[in-house]
Amino acid sequence: MREPASENNAPPQSLLERVKDYGQEDVFALWDELSPEERDVLVKDIEECSGVDVKLMNFSVAKVLNFEMFAIFGSGISLDLPRVDRIIRCSFRSEGLPAAAIEPVPESNVSTVEKRTMEERERWWKMGLKAISDGKLGVLLLSGGQGTRLGSSDPKGCFNIGLPSGKSLFQLQAERILCLQRLAAQSVNDGASIPPIHWYIMTSPFTDETTSKFFESHKYFGLEADQVTFFQQGTIPCVARDGRFIMESPYKVAKSPDGNGGVYSALKSSKLLEDMASRGIKYLDCYGVDNALVRVGDPTFLGYFVDKGVAAAAKVVRKAYPQEKVGVFVRRGKGGPVSVVEYSELDSSMASEINQETGRLRYCWSNVLPVCLHMFTLDFLNQVANGLEKDSIYHLAEKHIPSIHGHTLGYKLEQFIFDAFPYAPSTALFEALREEEFAPVKNANGSNFDTPDSARLLVLRLHTRWVVAAGGFLTHSVPLYATGVEVSPLCSYAGENLEAICRGRTFHAPCEISF
Repeated sequence: MREPASENNAPPQSLLERVKDYGQEDVFALWDELSPEERDVLVKDIEECSGVDVKLMNFSVAKVLNFEMFAIFGSGISLDLPRVDRIIRCSFRSEGLPAAAIEPVPESNVSTVEKRTMEERERWWKMGLKAISDGKLGVLLLSGGQGTRLGSSDPKGCFNIGLPSGKSLFQLQAERILCLQRLAAQSVNDGASIPPIHWYIMTSPFTDETTSKFFESHKYFGLEADQVTFFQQGTIPCVARDGRFIMESPYKVAKSPDGNGGVYSALKSSKLLEDMASRGIKYLDCYGVDNALVRVGDPTFLGYFVDKGVAAAAKVVRKAYPQEKVGVFVRRGKGGPVSVVEYSELDSSMASEINQETGRLRYCWSNVLPVCLHMFTLDFLNQVANGLEKDSIYHLAEKHIPSIHGHTLGYKLEQFIFDAFPYAPSTALFEALREEEFAPVKNANGSNFDTPDSARLLVLRLHTRWVVAAGGFLTHSVPLYATGVEVSPLCSYAGENLEAICRGRTFHAPCEISF
């Protein structure tokens, strides 16, 4: 039960003593100016923050900033001094890793496009469909972000990029799941029904209600309502340079989502890892919402993952040029785990090094964030959720944060989806082609890259190639480079089974090809 304010209208005594002990008493600095309703809001907000070890925050920020590096923090767990010391040492290791400790990922860990045989692709496709028909695949969508940079306050998945069909990103992905279910059912010789693919969708406090209502209003895009589960990622207070909470208003602490890596703790706290196990799920396909060409639950990637018998896998693309500002997969230390380093950690000479045997860059396998494409075993997700909770490592991003003092220079704390990879006992990489699987939707039209217009053209161009390969013809009244056709995911997942629809037919671009 919440302790009432004292007779002199002071903050609840026990709560005041607690925040003083942790150096956060400034949260009550404007208490006397608040209305009774605002005081209730503030007390509730501080009580919700009590799960965060604010003493650790103060100690970590002050000490790490003295070392002139980014800080990392723990949350939700009471920690002792040895643990704080370990966190600080981790920050040195993650933010200031010596170049000598980085090695290229071994070629044996990567399935490259040129070395992938037709027999392998067919075998992995069938293995993937078999795992899907057995109910072993779950799909995990990271959809906590709003479309602010797209000029919309709605969740990114609600966005319509302007395809002829007018479909949202959510609908495109739902229909690919429906197509996968049909392909998997067709692959079962006896024609028996198969378990539906369960779709776990991580939202945030800012997108949860809008997302669920969007699905309800569109009747789950043809999926069964009970095969879709929404859950929320966490939030964490923003802190100033001295480690104190930043106040968004006189009665509310500024908070931000804990990053896409918050999915691991969110799955654990919401008991969804147990839910997955109860459904017989063994593998999780994890991806970001803002990719119009994402191959949700890709059977070939799944089959490769199962065949390799690894704990984690990622789709990668080759860096376009040495100084491209993308993170890359590396091995940390000789024989160490596969991990991701940011482009800033590779000096120009390392970034330009060539593998003399392959002719490629030595560090060429790009981690295609934020449209991540990862595959994990359920056993590994349990392991990494426990490991990240134990280590409580967060990345610190310096931002101008809206506050009662205007925009305050402070820090947002995040975990990243790729923070899991160092925990994996085995990792495999699977090369994909940018033009076939990556159409990021990040910035508003008019920007230089990753816009709805650029994503729409990438979809239309790929689907046009599918139609021509299937024997179809196109007419168009504008230059073909500026238009094309859209193939409904309900017709084809990756260009297969289009001959019966397209051969000998002429389509006028732009248009949607559907059943």
